[in-house]
Amino acid sequence: MTTNRVLFDEPGPRGLLRIRVATVASVLLLALLVYLALQRFGDNGQLAAAKWNPFLKPGIPTFLLHGLENTLKVTGLSAVFAFPIGAVLALLRLSESRVSRWTATTYIEFFRSTPLLLLIYVFFLALPPLGLNLPTLWMVVVPIVLCNAAVLAEIFRAGVRALPKGQGEAGLAVGLGHWQTMRFVILPQAIRIIIPSLVTQLVSLLKDSTLGFAASYPELMKSATNLTARYHNFIQTYLVIALIFVVINLLLSYLARVLDRRLSRGRRDKGDTPTELVVLPMETALGGGLVR
Repeated sequence: MTTNRVLFDEPGPRGLLRIRVATVASVLLLALLVYLALQRFGDNGQLAAAKWNPFLKPGIPTFLLHGLENTLKVTGLSAVFAFPIGAVLALLRLSESRVSRWTATTYIEFFRSTPLLLLIYVFFLALPPLGLNLPTLWMVVVPIVLCNAAVLAEIFRAGVRALPKGQGEAGLAVGLGHWQTMRFVILPQAIRIIIPSLVTQLVSLLKDSTLGFAASYPELMKSATNLTARYHNFIQTYLVIALIFVVINLLLSYLARVLDRRLSRGRRDKGDTPTELVVLPMETALGGGLVR
């Protein structure tokens, strides 16, 4: 393969130039907007020390850290369940069975089209009267998993489709079945391609966790709401919360770029060729001995 991109093509020289010009213009525009916003805040007394003093009071940082801990808990649990479910859905959609393909496709298309907030309200308001009363944490986690598993399934499927068709044919040629070929030949290579996209999807999971306020779950946004109700410093509180989310998302985005560069460098060091298959004796291959 000559490219490691899954969702878009590598831009050419003109495309790179346009991207750089647009980036510089965006940074300058953003700096201007920040300056104008700070000037307006100052004119209206929003930068006064009294508005920011609550964040220095004992207990407030701990209160916010507890909210951040709950936010990360929702994100972590959602990732633990959504990633493997997404991989299974992708495999079912790529299955040779028509029933499996249609079942997975129906699930993916339905939950990709359903607003996450609506699902949270269903679990929080509609299901308890029917006897299904989950703990508040799971009223947030389950809808996030349902929606993000559908998105992740398409990411996994894109990774599989990005591989040369000969990779699957090679596995079948040495006697592996469809699922054995997926397990030992296709998936290991596809996952290497989509690792940066998977890490980036964590950013989406983190942002989705903020909808926990709809179920009264005490995550970071709900903590911010409680602070504004007590100290009436709406702008200051949400600026601090926004800064926390920006820092975490930047760290995740940086991790995705690092993984992308390392994987790209690794493929270039190997001559930028597809992973080679070592064909072992038939009885060894059938026992799971197909290696790369």
